[in-house]
Amino acid sequence: METTLKKNAAPVAVLSTGIGILLIASFGSLTHLDLANAQQNKTLVQNNSIEEKNKVLVLKAFDTLFNKRDYVAAERYWSPNYIQHSAHIAPSREGLFNLVKSSPPTLKYEPGTIVADGDFVIVHGRFSGRGQPVNWIAADILRIEDGLLVEHWDVIQDEVTQEQSKSGMPMFGDKFPNTLGSIK
Repeated sequence: METTLKKNAAPVAVLSTGIGILLIASFGSLTHLDLANAQQNKTLVQNNSIEEKNKVLVLKAFDTLFNKRDYVAAERYWSPNYIQHSAHIAPSREGLFNLVKSSPPTLKYEPGTIVADGDFVIVHGRFSGRGQPVNWIAADILRIEDGLLVEHWDVIQDEVTQEQSKSGMPMFGDKFPNTLGSIK
């Protein structure tokens, strides 16, 4: 069943993701996934494009590993032959899982903008509660193969406060962090 709603003149659709309902607002060729608003909407839409399926896969995988810390379930999303290109993470799926296991229980991942092209997905997100003075803002680039995350690259920056921002704009979302890595 497909349902398209109008909201602020942008086409809006909703998917069931297994972690709740996911609101998709399309802006030209980019799609913004808004998990917070999606929890309130119960309308379901089926979308069969590989890009949409891959975006949902990445969001489920990140939520399962970073937020729920369900390592057994996370194995269903990451290939046993996972290739890790990050300077901050040891090689392989085990390197990633061990990083999360060694992180404080306050670790949280928030997805923002997500785009896909075939088997590649880029998600811009925030890692907070890492036990460090500042949050990380990351663009995670993932390659998907046969429904599994098989390769990963990232670009990571420390999130800045309003006083530190030359643009005057937050790096993620619509609020600046305070100096302790939380959001004000």
